Amino acid sequence: MHLVCPQCGTINRVPDERLGDGPVCGTCKAKLLAPEPFALTDATFNKFISNSGLPVVVDFWAAWCGPCKMMAPHFSEAAKQMPRVRFAKVDTESATQTAARFAIRSIPTLIVFKGGHEVAQQPGAMQAGDIVRWLQGQLGT
Repeated sequence: MHLVCPQCGTINRVPDERLGDGPVCGTCKAKLLAPEPFALTDATFNKFISNSGLPVVVDFWAAWCGPCKMMAPHFSEAAKQMPRVRFAKVDTESATQTAARFAIRSIPTLIVFKGGHEVAQQPGAMQAGDIVRWLQGQLGT
């Protein structure tokens, strides 16, 4: 399985049976499956989404958005509960091309990607349990 390092962008190959062993990047030694969300930018978004062997859920947010701030700890908690899903955040104020590409009109908005393709989109703030249930429904887990 391919895992993209959220720190340096290196594409790492990790055998499926070793995913639970805490794999680290072969280049920068960062944890590949750290249980917390990481930032994606216009420059890193495509490489990460198209090369990730695991599903990726992206929180499109902005620093000025009250509901985004309220949902942030719930998004982090959901990341801890779902180790086989990558959790990323895209700041719509700085990653304007990515936000426009996915026609983000309301924030926060969650988008799930699997195999490099969008499979579901959900606008509005949610609590951790709701995020986990929604993802389970979208991913069939």
